[in-house]
Amino acid sequence: MFLTISARFYSFRSLKIGTIFLSFYRANACNTWPYIGVISASNMGMKALPKKRLPLILFGIAVTLLFFVQPAQAFTITLEQVGANVVANGSGAINLTGLTPAGGAAIGGGGIEASAGQIITGSPGSATAYTGLNGPTSFGSGGLFNASTSSGDLFGRFPTQFGGPLLVPFLYTSGDPLTNSMTFDNATFASLGVTPGTYEWTWGTGLPNQNFTLIIGGAGVPDGGTTVSLLGFGLLGLAALRRKLGC
Repeated sequence: MFLTISARFYSFRSLKIGTIFLSFYRANACNTWPYIGVISASNMGMKALPKKRLPLILFGIAVTLLFFVQPAQAFTITLEQVGANVVANGSGAINLTGLTPAGGAAIGGGGIEASAGQIITGSPGSATAYTGLNGPTSFGSGGLFNASTSSGDLFGRFPTQFGGPLLVPFLYTSGDPLTNSMTFDNATFASLGVTPGTYEWTWGTGLPNQNFTLIIGGAGVPDGGTTVSLLGFGLLGLAALRRKLGC
């Protein structure tokens, strides 16, 4: 078995954004795409700007922040068939609020046991177990399979019969990004006994990253179209502003 429990007990990602630079046509406030002539927003005196140009600059700031201020997404593992192998890739962050530490674990490597709802990715090492998850107890009928290779940050869910706790790296800081992968050589979904679909485990009160998702089959996780919707509203606002300014 690739995971053994030891007796050891476990004792926001800050996003730093540099100076935002804006670009615009100096000669024509109505022509805003593409922007040219880079200026520093922090060094620009707002009083010196014509009132007609100020709304366009504020709109530029909003669009810039839309694309550059992105919080870390909840941890997601995608399991895909790649040639003759099955490959798992995981990335994201975990919010530990709402979980209860349950002890330490010594991890010998990655593996999967679909019938027990177990999947563990990352390099061998020490992990901390947390209880309090709600979600599927299995994602197929397969037994225990060790990964051929596994690397990156430790992460996973222990078998349902042991309470199905969440596993994160020892001394993990809530909100820190995690990245890992593992490969099962000469394997298929059928041979591993996994059922394609999307499986989600949750905890806490629904705060950001109080969940993690397993996607078997490579289907994307929709985000509700938030980014596209915001951009669409922004473009509609710009069109209305241009009409108001008589551009």
